[in-house]
Amino acid sequence: PRHKCGNQKSCPHNHFAFKIISGAANVVGPSICFDDTILMSSVKNNIGRGLNIAVVNGTSGQLLKTDTFDMYSG
Repeated sequence: PRHKCGNQKSCPHNHFAFKIISGAANVVGPSICFDDTILMSSVKNNIGRGLNIAVVNGTSGQLLKTDTFDMYSG
């Protein structure tokens, strides 16, 4: 069976599934999946080098904000 975000197991009832992929240098970009929705990825063009962060409401699962923090340039 298929599980949310491509995980190996389903999450318990009343829990959200998520998957964070860090990427590989400049070859494969990072991605963040939450409850079977891609929040950040190179396809959505909303990632950058450094820290990629998605803020999600823990009760509703609603995406509140995404942002990147370039730790290399300061």
